[in-house]
Amino acid sequence: MRILHTSDWHLGRAFHRVNLLEAQAGFIGHLVSTVRERAVDAVVVSGDVYDRAVPPLAAVELFDTALHRLADLGVPTVMISGNHDSARRLGVGAGLIDRAGIHLRTEPSAAGTPVILRDAHGDVAFYGLPYLEPALVKDEFGVDKAGHEAVLDAAMDRVRADLAGRAPGTRSVVLAHAFVTGGEASDSERDITVGGVAAVPAGVFDGADYVALGHLHGCQTITERVRYSGSPLAYSFSEADHRKSMWLIDLDADGSVTADRVDCPVPRPLARIRGTLDDLLADPGLARHEDAWVEATLTDPVRPAEPMARLTERFPHTLSLVFAPERAPDDPRVSYARRLAGRSDEQVAQDFVAHVRGAGPDADEAAVLREAFDAVRADHTAREVAR
Repeated sequence: MRILHTSDWHLGRAFHRVNLLEAQAGFIGHLVSTVRERAVDAVVVSGDVYDRAVPPLAAVELFDTALHRLADLGVPTVMISGNHDSARRLGVGAGLIDRAGIHLRTEPSAAGTPVILRDAHGDVAFYGLPYLEPALVKDEFGVDKAGHEAVLDAAMDRVRADLAGRAPGTRSVVLAHAFVTGGEASDSERDITVGGVAAVPAGVFDGADYVALGHLHGCQTITERVRYSGSPLAYSFSEADHRKSMWLIDLDADGSVTADRVDCPVPRPLARIRGTLDDLLADPGLARHEDAWVEATLTDPVRPAEPMARLTERFPHTLSLVFAPERAPDDPRVSYARRLAGRSDEQVAQDFVAHVRGAGPDADEAAVLREAFDAVRADHTAREVAR
């Protein structure tokens, strides 16, 4: 069976105020063409179809178009909800849409109920594990501690139990939306850390022939059977070096996997350039970036006059301007933003405690801070789901 694995469409998302809807529509067209031209038997979309729980109307219309085009192909599609989606909204009409060969899996309780597709060698069971917010699903899965590994392991227990009751030789594909150990994050993914832990081990998915992951935006191979497709478009400048693609997976009769990458169209390349303003404007080696979306980091010791206006004369698609004078980290003139770069909210709170009283939080206090941030994030997720 030939499977096309994609994820993280984030329909409705902009890139530094640039509307990406046309580029996202171009990707949908490319997806449909790939299914037709490469004789794809099934499409899997591993979450984050939308960029937010209540997407703009134009994004909903594009999704509707995508559903119709995929259904017209007669090729089954399995989709799950991600941490950006409202599972309830995305799952509306799932029973009816199912009849058209579009299988939406947004309910955690259905983790062990697969979509069964057949090829010349027998059944392939597709199990959809939507994004599992630990605090919201721990009761469903009967786990004592609300953590990503615990709920995913419980969900996979249901998958393995169902698979064990099926005919010998039944192959399995699991769709999941999670941060798996060994994956490389970028700046455009929403933090899903719970209890100070974001990642789960790949071993959680033992027993599946192929695991189609979503959440991380870079195309990555965790193991030969566990892969991220990544997002089809870049959503932050941290993805400037990404090769945006989908996985074309051939699942053989014995469950072995052969994988090939299918590149996605690039609406405009990304470039990150760094130096003094005068150097950036004069360097002939930067000519290749003049048509790119540009993030420029200026290292001038003193902020130059009208930097954006001057940059856009040479790089008309400059979208982000960063000031980073080259100073020692302990220089009092180093900006607050630079001091916070790369630090989580929890680490910033711990730093504040240390600043106020001269010593950081002890283990018990750190645990209280962690629980507070987890509770706020879980409450935010619950509110989005309820909208």
